[in-house]
Amino acid sequence: MAYSETRIVIGGLAHVPILIFIANFIKDKFVIKTEKTKDTVVKGEPVKIIEVSDTAVKEGKAEAIKEISNKLDSIEQKACEVFEKVKKKKKKKKEKKKNY
Repeated sequence: MAYSETRIVIGGLAHVPILIFIANFIKDKFVIKTEKTKDTVVKGEPVKIIEVSDTAVKEGKAEAIKEISNKLDSIEQKACEVFEKVKKKKKKKKEKKKNY
């Protein structure tokens, strides 16, 4: 008995929800169920505010900025050195490939 293409497509589409249900059923059987976590609220002590003169804070900030800038400069120098080493290694590899 011959069936039209439309009838075959409709029959195939009718089975898709059944296949999805079976796949989800199998997936649920093998999934490890996790425990629900409970949020706990911890009450802390109020923070005490200490007033400091502006000059001391500004000097501390200036020193911190100097230290950070010095560290950034040294990191930048190291990065440049590493970049140059990598360049040299790549050139050597290219030269070796050309020689073969």
